[in-house]
Amino acid sequence: MPKTRNVEEQINSGCCEPLSLGIEGIEVRLFVSEQCGARGFSTGSAIVQPGARFPYHRHEVSEALTVVEGKLTILVEGRKYRLGPLDCIHIPAGVAHSSSNEEREKRIVVHNAFGSSRPTRALATEEFSPLQQESEQPTPGVPETIRRFSKNEVYEPSEGAFFCDLFAKRFGSQGICGGYGIFNPGSSLPCHIHRYDESITIISGSAVCLVEGKRYELANLDTAFIPEGKPHRFLNQSANKMAMVWVYAGDEPDRIEVDPGYCSGALLWPGKDRVLAAQPVGSRAGRR
Repeated sequence: MPKTRNVEEQINSGCCEPLSLGIEGIEVRLFVSEQCGARGFSTGSAIVQPGARFPYHRHEVSEALTVVEGKLTILVEGRKYRLGPLDCIHIPAGVAHSSSNEEREKRIVVHNAFGSSRPTRALATEEFSPLQQESEQPTPGVPETIRRFSKNEVYEPSEGAFFCDLFAKRFGSQGICGGYGIFNPGSSLPCHIHRYDESITIISGSAVCLVEGKRYELANLDTAFIPEGKPHRFLNQSANKMAMVWVYAGDEPDRIEVDPGYCSGALLWPGKDRVLAAQPVGSRAGRR
C-alpha cells in the first residue's frame, strides 16, 4: 500500500529570516520548500537594493522569476532583458544567468519558483560577453522564455477575480506552473483542491485563507503552503484589491471545485480520493 502523506498547511511570513548568501544588497527568503513538507517545488523572494547584483549562476531545475516591484535587469548567457512589474522569465535547468538592480533609488522585489523542494545554485565559472542591445523578447532558439504581463491573456475563474498564467509547461517550464491573480473587494475563489502542492504569496492587499475550517490572514508577501488534496479557498474581505502569485508543483494549472462546507469546516473532509470518486468525470477539473 502507498505510504500515507501526513502534511499540514503552513503560513510563512513574508519578512521571515533571510538566507545567508553573503551578497551585499540582496536578501533572499525561502517561503515554501522541503522544510514545510513540500514536494517537487519551492518558492521564495529576493529583495535587490539599488546597485546590487547577483552573480552568474545555475540551477539544476527550472526557475521562474516574477517581478513584484521595480525593474529587474537580467542577463542570460550574455542576453540582456529588462523586466517590469509582473513580467516573468523562465530559465531552464543548467542555463547561466545573472540579475541586478540598475535603478539609483528604488529597490526591486522578485518572486521566484523552482522545480525542486531543495533549491541549489552553483556559481558559473565561465564569463559571458553582454550583448550591446537589450531585447524585449528572447530570439528563436534560445532556452529562456519571457511572459510580458501587458500581453498575457486574462481570465475570470470566479466573479471579480482575474487571473493570468505566467509560466507553465506550454511556456517552457518543467514541473512547475504559476500565475497572477487580482481580487476585487468581496470576491473569492470557490472551495477547491489540487492534485499537487501549491504556494500562494500575497503581493498586495490582504487575504483570508480558509483550509478545512481554519482561518488565516495574509499580507505583505506572506505565503501559504497548501498540500495536495487539501480543500482551501482565498477571499478578499477588505475594501481594497488583493493580489497574489500562485505556484503549483505541476506542469499545468488544474483546479477541482468541492463543496464550500469543506473549506468553512461545516463538513468533515473525507479525503481527496473519496471526493473525486463521487464526482462525475466531467466535473472533476476546472480550466485553472
